[in-house]
Amino acid sequence: MRYFRALGATAFATATGLALVGTAFTGTGTAEAAPAAPAGPAGLYAPSALVLTIGQGARPATATVVRAVTLSCSPAPSGTHPAPEAACAELDAVEGDFGRLTVLAGDRRPCTREWNPVTVTGDGVWQGKRVRWSATYGNTCELQARTAEGAVFSF
Repeated sequence: MRYFRALGATAFATATGLALVGTAFTGTGTAEAAPAAPAGPAGLYAPSALVLTIGQGARPATATVVRAVTLSCSPAPSGTHPAPEAACAELDAVEGDFGRLTVLAGDRRPCTREWNPVTVTGDGVWQGKRVRWSATYGNTCELQARTAEGAVFSF
């Protein structure tokens, strides 16, 4: 008989514990159902959120990242980028095409032919579309010759 009472008490405690799962206790000592979690954003990423890097090495996968910043352009320019407003304006002007940001200007500064590769990347989402871009330059001088007038890779 004791065995059945103990078993009954254990079953009651277990059932009570299971019934309370998913409830929240208020300060008055009564149990209430927990409110449903608010609906999150429809997508995983913000419409325009990027991670920009500058690294030493010839390939994006193996380059040692020297500097990295975040850049969010929607709903307002922000992130760890030192000039998010200017960088977002530049990306908007080229419709998020990083390749158009690194075109040589007419008066290119001279650089040595030293091979010390620098790789820059842009990874994330631009206006709801996945972006993964990289470019490798022979050295820092070449990178600066291509991007010196721009704000996107000036960090």
